[in-house]
Amino acid sequence: MKILLLLCLCLCFASSVLSFVTVPPLFPSSSRKMEARRMNTCVSASSSSSSNTKKDYDFALLFDCDGVILETEELHRLAYNEAFQSAKLTIDGEPVNWSVEYYDVLQNTVGGGKPKMFFHFRTTTEGKFPMADNDPAPTTPEAQQALIDKLQEHKTAIYRGLVEDKAVTRPGVIELMDEALADPTIAVGVCSASTKEAALKVLSVTLGEDRQKQLDVCILGDDVSEKKPSPMIYNEARERVGGIDKDRCVVVEDSMVGLRAAKAAGMKCII
Repeated sequence: MKILLLLCLCLCFASSVLSFVTVPPLFPSSSRKMEARRMNTCVSASSSSSSNTKKDYDFALLFDCDGVILETEELHRLAYNEAFQSAKLTIDGEPVNWSVEYYDVLQNTVGGGKPKMFFHFRTTTEGKFPMADNDPAPTTPEAQQALIDKLQEHKTAIYRGLVEDKAVTRPGVIELMDEALADPTIAVGVCSASTKEAALKVLSVTLGEDRQKQLDVCILGDDVSEKKPSPMIYNEARERVGGIDKDRCVVVEDSMVGLRAAKAAGMKCII
């Protein structure tokens, strides 16, 4: 199935479910070879951008990672809960645990792992940080940050193992990406708020080294200073592929946080 048809189907479905997502101009099909496509590894936005990036793309197709390339959100939830259990987190004597229903709300409210935990402990639990292994709950910003950093590091290690063993590629996404990569008029990228270590593991398992090298832009984790729903990650991606008009950029997302980021950047979004 050609990229034109795939995008048409996706856009029709997205617009019927989410009427506020505007339908972008469809990408033209192309039979030209990809001889001029830049070969570049998945690197951070903070790395040198003075490489041989093409400046004459007509369109950009930008993918989120978790929940888009892989059906990974449940793996994230399981990894958080395992990290919480391992650290023996409790609040008022009750263990910290994120249910399926709560995590669905959380992932559609806050982007990034550490911001999710801060949101939970500052907002959901009304400022109550947990005890860890019977140690008193942290009360200073520095101690709270240290706890979150430690939890995120352990969670990421757990998540990488789950991705290796249980991750399932979302049907049709790799085929869509390959069609776009084969078209020299379309810049292709990945923009994820996940930690770089976790996102690179997902990309390694799903895309493989050769496909990663063909990406025109790859922005992960802390490569930008603001998490989704800030549009910074998508604005940065657009600039790095030559400043393509935002009306010619299409984002593939799976959450309301990602949708808000894409729309704030003035781009079309498929959910």
